[in-house]
Amino acid sequence: MEIFITAIGTDSGKSIVSSILTEALDADYWKPVQAGYPTDTDTVHSLLYTPKEKLPEAYLLEHPMSPHAAAALENRVIQLEDIQLPKYTKEHLVVEGAGGIMVPLNDENMVIDIPQKLGLGVVLVSNIYLGNINHTLLSINELKRRGLPLVGIVFNGDNNEATKSIILKHANCPELFHLPTLEKVDKESIYAFANQLKENLRTKLFQNA
Repeated sequence: MEIFITAIGTDSGKSIVSSILTEALDADYWKPVQAGYPTDTDTVHSLLYTPKEKLPEAYLLEHPMSPHAAAALENRVIQLEDIQLPKYTKEHLVVEGAGGIMVPLNDENMVIDIPQKLGLGVVLVSNIYLGNINHTLLSINELKRRGLPLVGIVFNGDNNEATKSIILKHANCPELFHLPTLEKVDKESIYAFANQLKENLRTKLFQNA
């Protein structure tokens, strides 16, 4: 299984969610477009209890900003055709996007064009805050418009059942898990969280892949 992790916005917790999914699925992790340091690849691998090979980014950019702008500062243009799945990975692959689904890669393409090109199912991270229902449903509608399979939603932050209920009613996919604010974020806490939900998570993903 190959899944693409995206979100309703920036700083939504995608890397922590990616770490949990990578650990729970015993998957490889890949960040195709990285803008700024430290890299999300380094961050995710620092949180993995089980050491894995680091897969190189298709584009590694210096400045922490939107990929299209970071590339322009280096006189580069991100080309969607250059983003190809790694040839040698484990049975499962977790692919993490940059920012939210409509973050631009260049003048034409957005982050969401990556899973569309590569044929990947999408996991949407929705961090809970005032206004997240609107942002989440807009993201879901764009995924539906493009015909992209939404295999699950991960909610992040303080629990709000009313918020989750209305989003899931329109999403037509399961809640994979709810990520509360962790007291400590390290490889031990990520491993414990991933191990706790491993079987249930695999069942939900494979049923909706």
